[in-house]
Amino acid sequence: METLIEMSTKELSRLEVMQRLAKKQMSQKEAGEILQIGTRQIKRLLKRYRKQGAAGLVSKQRGRQANNRLSESVKQAGLNLLKTKYQGFGPTLAHEKLTEKDKLHLSVESVRQLMIVEALWKPRKAKKIVTHQLRERRACFGELVQIDGSPHDWFEGRADPCVLLVFIDDATGKLVQLQFVDRESFFSYAQATENYFKRAGKPIAFYSDKHGIFRVNMPSAGTSDALTQFGRAMQELDIEIICANTPQAKGRVERAIQTLQDRLPKEMRLLGINSREAGNACLPKFMDDFNDRFADEPRSDVDAHRPLTAKDDLARILTWQEPRTLSKNLTVQFENVVYQIQTERPTYTMRHAAVTVCVNAQQNITLLYKGQSLPYNVFHKQTKQAEVVLAKDLNKTIQPKPHKPAPDHPWRTSPLSQKSRNVPAARGGDISALHNR
Repeated sequence: METLIEMSTKELSRLEVMQRLAKKQMSQKEAGEILQIGTRQIKRLLKRYRKQGAAGLVSKQRGRQANNRLSESVKQAGLNLLKTKYQGFGPTLAHEKLTEKDKLHLSVESVRQLMIVEALWKPRKAKKIVTHQLRERRACFGELVQIDGSPHDWFEGRADPCVLLVFIDDATGKLVQLQFVDRESFFSYAQATENYFKRAGKPIAFYSDKHGIFRVNMPSAGTSDALTQFGRAMQELDIEIICANTPQAKGRVERAIQTLQDRLPKEMRLLGINSREAGNACLPKFMDDFNDRFADEPRSDVDAHRPLTAKDDLARILTWQEPRTLSKNLTVQFENVVYQIQTERPTYTMRHAAVTVCVNAQQNITLLYKGQSLPYNVFHKQTKQAEVVLAKDLNKTIQPKPHKPAPDHPWRTSPLSQKSRNVPAARGGDISALHNR
């Protein structure tokens, strides 16, 4: 009775070579070169083939369970955690948490295979590789810092969506500042940079995109030397701003944001953080853990950060500043408000003087003249401001209301009006009834 033998492609190749060796149609050296194994192994396979035939070339491990297979208890414990506590986690992050928090010793690939089998993770297709010109990292820490903002549902619905400002060092890939803000604006970046400067010092340059906060994008702005408010502040602090032409040019911060969007919401979920204030409080510890895992050593040991000096008055520099000229009455108008300067010197000495209006994040106004603050009074404030109306209420707002005459209007007191009110209405819709009365 014939026996059916299952063989792999590799084993079929070995069978063909062994058959030719048995017929002495090739040498053992040639057989080893074809199968890419040594001569000693060829001798073992030939001896087994002569003794057992084709069945001797089939692997003895087929159908047997692996010695290093996962135990069912460990596998079930891992699946329970992946479906509950770590739901939505990727394989790499889930492996880290299973190892650190739950002491389950599983490899990354084991976690990935478990998640694929249970439909908890879908393998991604490999993206088409697009070649970009490589740029070598800067040598020193603090020589170049890439900055960007990422709007995202960071709290997974437990709080309102917001923006995370990300500052990452180019030389090391180290996060140097993270901060949750309402939106990307001059004041939000000013607050984040102030916290960064006070902790680490001033970097040599910032590397950003072409957002209107960093670069004047309007063609009608005049010369190319025009500065935004953030650019003016960084110029006073002797920090250069470099704008990238493409997202790939500042790929370090782009990739860091992708990693943060995957890891940070899940970390805050495990910590039970449900507000932006609590999220900002946990960011320093998260940054330390992130840098321990992913940061690299710089090529140079020199720290390029520069300490803040007495001239770096951040409270003044990081304000919204606009130039104004005093009138003959020593008044200046800003945002529909007229401010009048209070001074003890003769008023004619300050007529048409150039002053600077400074507005901080709390909307407090300061008037500067030659670097000195001037006292002032609010002389006039517009009584009626423009009304903000939603688009769906626009028609209702501008639609004219029907005019209703006053009780003493002549139209109400005229004899004709009173006579018409005393005439009874016709019945049955027949107008002739009025003439028969």
